[in-house]
Amino acid sequence: MSKRWTRREFVTAAAVVGLGCALPSLAFAQAGESALARIKRTGVLRTGFVAGAAPYYTKSVATGQWQGFCVDFANSLAAFLGVRLQVVETTWGNSVLDLQANKIDCMFGLAPTPQREKMVGFSKPLFQNTFTLVARPGFAPKTWAEVDRPGVKLSVDIGSNQDTFATQNLKQAALRRFDTSGDATLALQTGQVDAQVLVVLLAATVLSKAPSLGHLIVPTPPSFAPTAIGVQKETDPALLDQINAWLTKTRAAGDVRKTILNNMQALARIDPAAFPKEVTF
Repeated sequence: MSKRWTRREFVTAAAVVGLGCALPSLAFAQAGESALARIKRTGVLRTGFVAGAAPYYTKSVATGQWQGFCVDFANSLAAFLGVRLQVVETTWGNSVLDLQANKIDCMFGLAPTPQREKMVGFSKPLFQNTFTLVARPGFAPKTWAEVDRPGVKLSVDIGSNQDTFATQNLKQAALRRFDTSGDATLALQTGQVDAQVLVVLLAATVLSKAPSLGHLIVPTPPSFAPTAIGVQKETDPALLDQINAWLTKTRAAGDVRKTILNNMQALARIDPAAFPKEVTF
């Protein structure tokens, strides 16, 4: 038999339910805090890492240990902020979404494209990545004008910095787009294209693994893509200010270039002297 509620009982029950509904709001009262305030409160900097993206990031299958220059940069930033680094595994494609969804606080190695800038914030440039070619033997253009000619066939990976660059600047050459950078490299290896367009750090890594592919070319005039640190888009600039302060200090000490070259040597066995003089970081 159902109970008949008195007015007093009903009011009391309603108050309890109301309190129960309020509890989640109390628990998440800090949801509106800034990213830096949250990091300081929790003592944790959540950073996205991408497995299999050497020399930016690489994860040992045997030990689970992470290496790469973005890994070193992330640890340095966490130490600068006085907090612990928490790794959140992601992909390049998902990293912007993870920033928007508050899964991570920052992402090293992102290019601040106009489309991305609508969704997330960016630091000052972390370094400049030079656009290059991994070219088949016998194909040796010296300028981008020589590259951008009818009959020249180039491969790029869809949605990458090199895809954006080639689409905007190489109007006459034939561009073949592939799902992954590895597929674009395979097109070069099998003679489907004359060259693969890549930023220099990836180009040097590809050639270190497969020297027979061809040779590295830095066409003139040199073209660069800024690589930065992505953060959540918010009105409070406190975290971005701290990241830029760390970046200024790190760059002034020469640690940006040193960290990149040390990882290129450790992970890809590339001598720092092997980089063409046109390449700057």
